[in-house]
Amino acid sequence: MRRISNLLSKSKQLAAFASLETKLRANALRSYCDQSHLRRQNRPGPLVQYRSLVDQGKLRHDPFQESVASELENLLARLEQYEKDMEEYHVNLANWEKQRENERRRLLMEEVELHQKDEYWWKRLNNKLTERKRPKNMESGVGKWVSYLKREKKLDSLVGHRPTAPPAPKGLYIYGNVGSGKTMLMDMFYSATKGIVKHRRRYHFHEAMLRINEQMHKIWKNQIEEKPLQSTIAGWIMSLPFDTKAKEWLAAEERYKQEVQMKNILPAVADMFFLDGEENEKGASILCFDEIQTVDVFAIVALSGILSRLLSSGTIIVATSNRAPKDLNEAGMQKEIFQKLVSKLEEHCEKVLIGSEIDYRRFIAQKSENQADLEEE
Repeated sequence: MRRISNLLSKSKQLAAFASLETKLRANALRSYCDQSHLRRQNRPGPLVQYRSLVDQGKLRHDPFQESVASELENLLARLEQYEKDMEEYHVNLANWEKQRENERRRLLMEEVELHQKDEYWWKRLNNKLTERKRPKNMESGVGKWVSYLKREKKLDSLVGHRPTAPPAPKGLYIYGNVGSGKTMLMDMFYSATKGIVKHRRRYHFHEAMLRINEQMHKIWKNQIEEKPLQSTIAGWIMSLPFDTKAKEWLAAEERYKQEVQMKNILPAVADMFFLDGEENEKGASILCFDEIQTVDVFAIVALSGILSRLLSSGTIIVATSNRAPKDLNEAGMQKEIFQKLVSKLEEHCEKVLIGSEIDYRRFIAQKSENQADLEEE
């Protein structure tokens, strides 16, 4: 835990160093669509934006940049239908989750009623409630895990398996030299998605690491803070016609289910990446990730867990980097975890190289200096 804390501290320092500049630039582009479905309102796509800037003389034409803009335009064209498909999927998923939860509660109440008929069970329950104040031993943990798995298996037979999400369009992993226009093109795409996709995020690497740190600390804090058992009893349990002991057992089962779901912290952080307390979770999601890199062990572990979760849940990722995915980890840190990250990115993203050797940042700076000299003359 101390090692993880040190890695978090180091990553947080890097994030704080770049966060101010990143947020100022990102805030100009970051916004959410209205909760109701908004259709695209003649917002130009990245290819149209690019060609317009070239025609105006604001950009020098570059065939590599135009090719990437075309790839982004093709992805944009597929988003409106994907948004509709994901909205329908989330409706089906919500209905499935509601039905499954109702069946789960019914099974729990059947277990309570069955146990109440056996006085010996109450003696065992009293012992278990007393033992909760002591460190959990292996046997009790295994017993709860077996009961949980049996209940989940029975729910699968009663309700069926989780609905299958529609296949997501492949995202893009754009890489190339510094100053080749990767971020500019990604930002053109991001701005064009407004009104098409509800859930949108655009992060620079350091900003994303800062958010991950904050969310991990928040989750750990909630897990560490022990609350009285009575306060954890959900409203649906309090209203049941059972005595206090039965309700406490039900509450303990509820808590165990939550502990199982929160066992892996990175998927939990990933699930919080887009919502921020929003009531409406329906629809597609897009993550634009600028300058993806693996600066340390924490970055590799965090990115692998979070991006894998997002991609598996249907999030479309458009990322930029100076390196190809397989070349991100030259130091060879956490090779097995890193390889899983690379495999996931290559499975869900098309790799697109901007082959330009020109650093357009220097070109633009030189052009500005020349213009200033002419004005002075």
